[in-house]
Amino acid sequence: MSEPHTPDTGTPGPRRRTNTKGRRRKPQSTRRKVFLGTAWTAAGLVVLGGTGAGYLYFKLDDNITGVDIDNQLKGDDRPENVDNGSQDILVMGSDSRSGANAEYGRDQGGARSDTAMVVHVYEGHRKASVVSIPRDTLISRPDCESKDGGGTTPAAERQMFNSAYEIGGPACAVKTVESLSGIRMDHYLEVDFTGFKKLIDTLGGVGITTSKPIDDPKSHLRLDPGRHQLNGEQSLGLVRTRHAVGDGSDLGRIQLQQAFIKALIAQVKQVDVFGSPKKMYDLADTATSAVTTDSGLDSVRDLSGFARGLSGIGGGDMKMVTLPVEYDPADPNRVLPQEKADRKVWAALREDRPIPASATKDSAGDKGSAGGVVGAG
Repeated sequence: MSEPHTPDTGTPGPRRRTNTKGRRRKPQSTRRKVFLGTAWTAAGLVVLGGTGAGYLYFKLDDNITGVDIDNQLKGDDRPENVDNGSQDILVMGSDSRSGANAEYGRDQGGARSDTAMVVHVYEGHRKASVVSIPRDTLISRPDCESKDGGGTTPAAERQMFNSAYEIGGPACAVKTVESLSGIRMDHYLEVDFTGFKKLIDTLGGVGITTSKPIDDPKSHLRLDPGRHQLNGEQSLGLVRTRHAVGDGSDLGRIQLQQAFIKALIAQVKQVDVFGSPKKMYDLADTATSAVTTDSGLDSVRDLSGFARGLSGIGGGDMKMVTLPVEYDPADPNRVLPQEKADRKVWAALREDRPIPASATKDSAGDKGSAGGVVGAG
């Protein structure tokens, strides 16, 4: 879907840059605001700051890693790019254990998508719907080009959703979501564990209130009931927690993530980044270093315009749901899409309508108590 109602971003045509950095531009003498939506969280809606000096602009631009997804999927049977003023963004968190992420577990040989959310921004860019896709959902995965250049991996049935990223990286993840939804993704945003922690720490933490104690040895998080200002490590522990809340499933963890997102958005709106040039730069530097984007957002100019168009959306303006699913009778650790209900969800977004309550009323998602454990603090 195109975005004619988004404020002017100065966005040029598609780039041809894949996993590379650095594209020199003429220095800008006028003051620029550099905004960035944090890719880990549901909507990429967090406004982070800016800088005016030309050489700093270059540095921030060089920080960003871009993937030319449009070029990689060129020739594939993608959904129509509907021009109705809305926007669809695939937001993902990577669970890679390589490099600085090794402390979170053994490297299994390839990163998977630990979190996946389709963010639909409605025409006018004042409201959004967020659909979380459980990583353990068994889906029909389309054929994908291997991300290591080893040829094409054939399509397969009953594949875990998060295996698409492991096999073919961002392009396969986008192709899989488009196959499930029938909606063309306008943009892609991704951040990994280490990037997420740095973003939160640079922001100064996130305030939450817990109604119950949380003690999860697997995510190394212990919180008593009450108000907390979570640092990056604690925030990562919270959004990874699944064994200390609800039924211990990935569905409960999604509820925690959604609650944390709203707290994060509320926190960002309280930070006066323009009152401190150093704070402003540190946030912009950290954010641009943390993300991988599609080639349409892989510059400071493009990211700033993109986030400016979303900056009016607050936590209360977002409808957050989990893709309608049911537990797999053959394996309680997996879930199956509720196809009829899923069609209602995707049809509503394609037509730029609110997701009807009837679409999620019989879903196993959004039914647990985990989401009520955490609120903005």
